[in-house]
Amino acid sequence: MRFVSVVTPCFNEEENVREVYLRVREAFSTLPGYRYEHLFIDNASRDGTVAVLREIASSDPNVRVIVNTRNFGHVRSPFHATLVARGEAVIGLAADLQDPPSLVPEFLKAWESGSKVVLGVKAATVESWPMSWIRRAYYRLLARVADVEIVRDSTGFGLVDREVVEILRRMNEPYPYVRGLLAEIGYPIATVPYSQPARRRGKTKNNFYTLFDLAMLGLTTHSKIPLRLATLAGFGLSFLSLLVALAYLVAKLVFWYRYPAGVAPILIGLFVSFSIQLFFLGLLGEYVAAVHTLSVHRPLVVERERINFEQAEPAPSAPPDRKG
Repeated sequence: MRFVSVVTPCFNEEENVREVYLRVREAFSTLPGYRYEHLFIDNASRDGTVAVLREIASSDPNVRVIVNTRNFGHVRSPFHATLVARGEAVIGLAADLQDPPSLVPEFLKAWESGSKVVLGVKAATVESWPMSWIRRAYYRLLARVADVEIVRDSTGFGLVDREVVEILRRMNEPYPYVRGLLAEIGYPIATVPYSQPARRRGKTKNNFYTLFDLAMLGLTTHSKIPLRLATLAGFGLSFLSLLVALAYLVAKLVFWYRYPAGVAPILIGLFVSFSIQLFFLGLLGEYVAAVHTLSVHRPLVVERERINFEQAEPAPSAPPDRKG
């Protein structure tokens, strides 16, 4: 019997957590060779999510719950739960039902075939065309500038082997971009394509800020190219400014009385150079913020409560011989 953990982060998902639990239980009912735990980590929900989870956990010992003291965000909270999970493999599954639990058997099949990392990849999704275009453009940009090959159109829905979890633990990242870290580790990543359905109940917790935060996290933690572009642009603009200044100087010397020094070119040049400088200063600030986050050594989350953690730890099972 293999022991597998399913990790589900949630925040204000009282309308969805019960169905997520039932679908995961249904998926494992078709897998007689597996035992599992379903670990929910709640980011201090303000609705009835914790009450529903408490009720589920009271009737099913496979369900464990961590309740955070506050909302620690969509990055730190699921990563903490992944490190707490006890399984030989850990499956990340969102609470909004846009990650279909029916793919769990496919993840496990790829894992048993030797893949230490298996990620679900969105072959199709229901979202507005501007958001879809922006997302595709971002992944194309990240693929070009990242130091490692990051799987496109993956949201973190997938499976990682216990060995990979322990490597992630040793990395000691306080604000991890997990998809980038999985690429950094270097194990071949198996992919499972799926069509992402629209959210049926509740409101998405992602907004422009959270998506921008995740995008900048991936860009600044796995590529130095933006900084180098800023340096090259600085050299280029300096050289261009020097040429313009020399051209105006020569024109003024040759046509001293007939060549008026235009105010408009000066103002345009100043505004263009200032805007570019501000853009790259902001980009530099993103890198400084990333370094600051690494240096402050804050905990991933602070737990307020644990539910169903009193039972004994499962006995470790020896993994069978697998390919790879």
